[in-house]
Amino acid sequence: KKKKKKKKKKKKTNFMRKVIFFFGALILLMSFKTLNNNGNGIFNTGFTSIQIDTLFQDKISIRAISIDKNKIWYGADNSRFGFYDLDKKEKFEDHIYRDTLNLEFRSIAQNANNIFLLSVGNPALLYQVSKKTQKVKLVYKEVNSKVFYDSMQFWNDKEGIAIGDPTEDTFSIIVTRDGGETWTKILSDKLPTNAEGEAAFAASNSNIVIKGNDTWLVSGGKKARVFYSPDKGRTWKAVETPIVQGKTMTGIFTADFYDSKHGFIAGGDYEFPEQKKDNKAFTTDGGKTWQLIGQGMGFGYASCVQYVPGGNGKEIICVGSEGIQYSQNGGENWTQLSTDTKLFTIRFLNRNTAIAAGHNKVIRIRFK
Repeated sequence: KKKKKKKKKKKKTNFMRKVIFFFGALILLMSFKTLNNNGNGIFNTGFTSIQIDTLFQDKISIRAISIDKNKIWYGADNSRFGFYDLDKKEKFEDHIYRDTLNLEFRSIAQNANNIFLLSVGNPALLYQVSKKTQKVKLVYKEVNSKVFYDSMQFWNDKEGIAIGDPTEDTFSIIVTRDGGETWTKILSDKLPTNAEGEAAFAASNSNIVIKGNDTWLVSGGKKARVFYSPDKGRTWKAVETPIVQGKTMTGIFTADFYDSKHGFIAGGDYEFPEQKKDNKAFTTDGGKTWQLIGQGMGFGYASCVQYVPGGNGKEIICVGSEGIQYSQNGGENWTQLSTDTKLFTIRFLNRNTAIAAGHNKVIRIRFK
């Protein structure tokens, strides 16, 4: 009888061990799935701190950067452009002199072989810079007292777009279909009419967002709207937004899309950067409708917003009047990761690393 009891007790112990092992393995598996989301590169663990490495400092203003593998290209004030090589830890910088003009490059874009730089004022000058030789060539010029270009992007190696303030009653939009060799201005009758006093802001080269063939442009001033094209700039439709508007320095300063449906716009009132109301909105239908979010939270004036790669459209970083701000829930709540208000623009290298530039510096940010 004692032997039978011992056997039963042993069987019961083994059974309990198996149950504990099974549930332990199940919990571990569930945790792994939550972290990796079945291998789709989506993460649920948020950032709590950052580490900043200053790549270079100078007396310079940079609002336009473009990442080309290990090189961070930039356009700047005082006719300057260049790149920082992350591998060699070296900076290359040059000037584009045009008569006595002091050019300011606030728009930058690239294709496989070239970097493109576009100056803001009259005359608007668009230069092609060879990635290989750094040879510079003027590919577009526009003379008009009202000309002011704000942002530039490429859909692919052949096709690109730049947006500027109206010289007539529509946005100034120029496109290339031959890799940037020639650029053509779209006729006003092919574009939605801008309201009086509606323009764009050259804050961070983020007025244009491209996902596949879809393109979004954002406006500010007397109106704050989103202009959408489904066919790489051939047709356009304008959509109203609830972002603050009505004055010269109000509206949408920056935009980003996580995918073709989920987007985020931000801005505010440049003259009252502490106002945190009616300055953030999101879309889940590709920009057809926009809803305010994060009222009174996070930041006031926003210079640049970017979705965090792998953040499932929920994680957003903003640079602007309240330093570096981070949201984990699509813009509803924000955490300040840095008080540095001198950053104008930011782009991600990967989920945990971004490059930011602004007043007198370019930095690398490691998110932890």
